[in-house]
Amino acid sequence: MIDEEISRSTIAISVRASKLTARGLAYALGEAARKIRKAQAPQGKQTVKQLLRHGGEASSIDLPGRMKDFDRVARRWGVDYAIKRVEKGKYLLLFKAKQADAITGCFSEYSRRMMNRGRDRHIPLREQLKRAQELVRDQPRQKERTKEAEREER
Repeated sequence: MIDEEISRSTIAISVRASKLTARGLAYALGEAARKIRKAQAPQGKQTVKQLLRHGGEASSIDLPGRMKDFDRVARRWGVDYAIKRVEKGKYLLLFKAKQADAITGCFSEYSRRMMNRGRDRHIPLREQLKRAQELVRDQPRQKERTKEAEREER
């Protein structure tokens, strides 16, 4: 019984001892790591198929706007979700039904950011440079006049 548990929890890598090379060992370890990654459930943004495979029930919300902005907020909240594009500029957000509370909080933060976006918009650097150039151009030019006295030595 204990042996069965140990065999389930470990990954057996069999490599001939006589032909053990650095390349062979690296390949075997890479394969083991790939199997471990494949066995783990994905987290965060994923495909619809992956979400439905390990999540069970899924719910959805219509999501207007840019996906990049939502991705930033969703990563911070640590939710599992998938995005399906319905038409240009409109997306369908699928998420696990178990994470409805987290998605609600995430979505409220996303909508708050979108509402504040117009108010707190920073002025791009090129636009600031253009404004500064116009101000300098509009100022009257003042010529500097200096008198220098030249004397010759005798």
